[in-house]
Amino acid sequence: MEARSVDAIPRGEDWQYEPKWDGFRCLLTRDGATVTMQSKAGEDLTRYFPEVVAAARELKATSFTLDGELVVPQGKSFAFDALLQRIHPAASRVKKLSIETPALFLAFDLLATAKDKELMTQTLQERRPVLEAFAKANFAGHPSFRLSPATRRFATAQSWLAQSGGGSDGVIAKRVDLPYQAGNREGMQKIKRYRSADCVIGGFRYATNKGANGRKLVGSLLLGLYDDDGLLHHVGFTSALKKEEKPALTDKLEPLISPPGFTGNTPGGPSRWSTERSAEWCPLKPKLVIEVCYYHFSGERFRHGTSILRWRPDKSPRQCTFEQLRQKVADPLKLLA
Repeated sequence: MEARSVDAIPRGEDWQYEPKWDGFRCLLTRDGATVTMQSKAGEDLTRYFPEVVAAARELKATSFTLDGELVVPQGKSFAFDALLQRIHPAASRVKKLSIETPALFLAFDLLATAKDKELMTQTLQERRPVLEAFAKANFAGHPSFRLSPATRRFATAQSWLAQSGGGSDGVIAKRVDLPYQAGNREGMQKIKRYRSADCVIGGFRYATNKGANGRKLVGSLLLGLYDDDGLLHHVGFTSALKKEEKPALTDKLEPLISPPGFTGNTPGGPSRWSTERSAEWCPLKPKLVIEVCYYHFSGERFRHGTSILRWRPDKSPRQCTFEQLRQKVADPLKLLA
């Protein structure tokens, strides 16, 4: 069941609302002693989460299929970066991380039980009470499994969206009158809360393709924020640049090329995701500020590419600090209580 991105929470009696968790979507099936875990893309996740497999085998029910989200708690939030680290080829590393950063399975749908192998053909309005009864009968005493909350109240959904962050990055709205929609986006919508931040342009990368007359043009801007010690840290990038504006932007940036650019964390630093190209960047004097739109920030980085809202010539680069990203967010574990 896929979600369609929309700008606002739909309203009406036909909708159920749930927090949108920032983790790995997972279908977990138990058939006797056999437990399988499958990602949204159909990849096998079973070997990476042995602690969840072991917990599933301890549940009272011996035959079921749950739809849910895998998350890794860290303090009062869920850490997506820690979740990414769980996907590792070495069995010894997988075992170590399963102990150090154990995952939770947040169940938000029940597709099959021993009594009803075709539960997914029933409407969500019929399936949700069955899921709640299943969770009550099975999850107590097994903290690796939690029931994801749901509501029909629009005001509650608005509150979840307003407080998203720290593990919840929005709201999911589902049609209650439809059966499980496998493989399509009918009946489910996702709404994310987008935020903005003022960032220093600490560097840029040239585009792979050259412009007219073989000239190299800017391809992406590297974003920075200052910490309390005055160090400028690389926190992400934006490549949402209009083609027709790239020549003038390149003219604007090239005279400012000057090391070091970033004085804290730099692009292309030690990372399992680093590539040769990620180290190729031009440092800039910290003179330019832009306001970017983003929807998730964790591990001192924007999780995804950002989009430019506007240039901020009125903003001092030194005003671009991590402080602006600190916000009051809901404790995701409290939402599960």
